[in-house]
Amino acid sequence: MGLLGPLHLALLGLGLGLAGAAETPVNSSVDLLEFSLGKFRYFKLKQLFPEEAVLRHIASNVTFIIFQVHSQYKNITVSFSKSFPPDASGTGVDKGLVSVLRPEQRVCTWYLETSDADNVWSVAVPLSYSEKDPIPGGCNLEFDLDVDPNIYLEYNLYETVIKFAPANLGHARGTDSPPCDLGTGQDSRWRLQYDVYQYFLPENNLTEDVLLRHMQKMSMVSQVEASGFKVATLKSSEKTIVYFSSIPGQGVIYNIIVRDPVLNTSAAYVPAHTYACHFNTTLDNCSSLGRLSTKVFFTIFAILGLFICLFGHRFWKTELFFIGFIFVGFFFYILITRLTFLQYDDRLILTAVAGGIGGILLVMVWWRFGLVLICMLCVGLVLGFLISSVAFFTPLGDLKIFHDDAVFWVAFSCMAISIPVVFIGCLRILNILACGITGSYCVVLAINSYLYTSLSYITLNVLKRAVDTNFNKAYTSMPFQTNDFVILAIWGMLAVSGITFQIRRERGQPFFPPHPYKMWKRERERRVTNILDPSYHVRPLRERLYSKLTQLKQLFQGEEASGERTPLLL
Repeated sequence: MGLLGPLHLALLGLGLGLAGAAETPVNSSVDLLEFSLGKFRYFKLKQLFPEEAVLRHIASNVTFIIFQVHSQYKNITVSFSKSFPPDASGTGVDKGLVSVLRPEQRVCTWYLETSDADNVWSVAVPLSYSEKDPIPGGCNLEFDLDVDPNIYLEYNLYETVIKFAPANLGHARGTDSPPCDLGTGQDSRWRLQYDVYQYFLPENNLTEDVLLRHMQKMSMVSQVEASGFKVATLKSSEKTIVYFSSIPGQGVIYNIIVRDPVLNTSAAYVPAHTYACHFNTTLDNCSSLGRLSTKVFFTIFAILGLFICLFGHRFWKTELFFIGFIFVGFFFYILITRLTFLQYDDRLILTAVAGGIGGILLVMVWWRFGLVLICMLCVGLVLGFLISSVAFFTPLGDLKIFHDDAVFWVAFSCMAISIPVVFIGCLRILNILACGITGSYCVVLAINSYLYTSLSYITLNVLKRAVDTNFNKAYTSMPFQTNDFVILAIWGMLAVSGITFQIRRERGQPFFPPHPYKMWKRERERRVTNILDPSYHVRPLRERLYSKLTQLKQLFQGEEASGERTPLLL
């Protein structure tokens, strides 16, 4: 027994030491969590069992510490006090606190708890900064904490909005922080700049472990600069609010680095993440985002698009129906979305009906008037819309000048109109290109209803901008990962195959079919004047219908009695 006691204590000490190692998952069941500066630690929080996080042996050159904790979708509360007062606590999935150190302070303590009934798998890390580094959230006037380093994130179907409190200049231990609004010169916090970074998680991956691992790449300044994509730089005179395009089902991490250009120092806020969907609700759940109505609509649309990609020019009326459907359906969806409060499924059904009517109308216009230029204008505008959407899907669309709606729509429209103008002299080539490129893109949209791909946002971003009044402020950068390259290759292969096949097939054929109405009229006149034509002896439609009705009426009449009914004549 004398040997078992020291051995047990040694093993327990070894277990605690390993638990404090960087990036080592542990299932913590003790009330005390030991942390080291810059070292991430995994742990589980349980309801009704608050945890105490302790950081010891803080160096004297450290002025303030940002302690941050992250989970996937279950809320965690972090506080300076065991009683968790509102003005000294923060609750959320990505929360942090700034501890401004006193002279000679060597130990920091924080408290963690969760109100969720299930265990919450989390990761936390304390990060240290010196007196020359700016203090994130040091000039907070909007949120509850005195110094708030957190990024506040909101989202809807169209855009994701992040807000944060302005930073302040750093200061030494035991001294007062510089005033926030006494001046706007180079010796005040107004010289600070804010770099906004974005980081995309692997596509179609909603696992907790992946999020917590990648969150480490967006916490420290050096890692954020190496891993994240810088979207924008804000000056202190600008609003501390940034808009992004929402991508339901795609994990995105945002962070902000505040820089002091005079001292050449920087500090990172607490990163925030979103999937633009919910994990614990039935509606818009992250694991079942694709609606049945969307899958049915785009699957049928893709079958029609694939047919148009390969045979569109030969089956001219079918192609006109396809183009009219797109043309009318797009504008009708925008109209009912902006003017009504109908549910998504109802809007999709009405859009399909309106698009069908639009397709029939365009076919009727061609049949009656035979105006090739008018029909090709519609075809060229649809192709121009897609090409213009591709252009603004690139980083060109995130230029600040295009955040102005007037500039954007004028540039977008001019680019779309230029396509039919450029091809005015070779309408058949324009038509075949439109069939191949537009028809094959319908397959991409159908794939997106089953498996996420960023390529669908080529047109969805334009639709969002037309529907939502605030979307002009949003940055529309998208992830481009392995499955996007595969689907891009499929799109390109289908488009090239369809264009090549139709060009070879139409070689030596008339550019466009003859005017249908004139052909019908000429045929009718020929039948009237040519008595040798068998159709000349066919009775008029009215007489044929009357004869059929008479025959149908006789089916319901009783049979006449057999035998002689008239008297015999002598």
